[in-house]
Amino acid sequence: MASNAPIGVFDSGLGGISVVREIRRQMPNERIIYFGDSANAPYGTKTPEKVRRLSFAIVERFVRLGVKAIVIACNTATSAAVDDLRATYDLPIISMEPALKVACDRGNGTPQRVIVAATPLTLREKKFTALMHRFSATNTIYRQPCPDLVEIVEHDRLEDHELVMATLHRYFDGYDLGSIDSVVLGCTHFVFYRDYFRQLLPASTAIIDGNEGTARHLHDLLEASDELTDPTAVGSVTLQNSDTSERMAALAAKRLDF
Repeated sequence: MASNAPIGVFDSGLGGISVVREIRRQMPNERIIYFGDSANAPYGTKTPEKVRRLSFAIVERFVRLGVKAIVIACNTATSAAVDDLRATYDLPIISMEPALKVACDRGNGTPQRVIVAATPLTLREKKFTALMHRFSATNTIYRQPCPDLVEIVEHDRLEDHELVMATLHRYFDGYDLGSIDSVVLGCTHFVFYRDYFRQLLPASTAIIDGNEGTARHLHDLLEASDELTDPTAVGSVTLQNSDTSERMAALAAKRLDF
């Protein structure tokens, strides 16, 4: 039976709004509640234990709101908390991880050279290490932490072209970019930088993120359990944030329409 209950989506801050946009594109009739924890951002430089506590608090909030599924639109929170969350709560919890498989599969058997751009915590946690181990025997994979890219989004400096490009050059100029087959955007904040990455990288280098696959997986899970909303329903997005300032509310709305 169709379910008009909302879908909960959360992130350490504003980055997960890029996932909300993709969910809304694929499932325009669904109601989405987004929670950004900008008051505690960034997650990527915190301890796993701290990220786990913050994630549990957000999921409890969603459970009280009666959501039918939760999307962890944060690679860092996935690394630190998804296994414990799934063991605790009896509802679908969809997680994200850097789309390394997509990047490596592009080669169709030809070894790939891939940079994974993500937060420090995502890249050093055992979940990503295990993922990387699956592909590193036949591909060359570089881990590139980019914590300042999170801060630029959270402080509304994404339109500062000079700052953004200087930051990207600082992180990526050490690579022979002409030899790189793809860059994986392993943090949802980084999806907002796609056009900047396109300026930085050769035309032959693919830019890959996991948003489309995450939204598709959510759709398939809800369809399999017959919990997609009524197709005549009017979809909506409710933006919530632990930073309750007017500035943050305006910035979240801005990112939704980016």
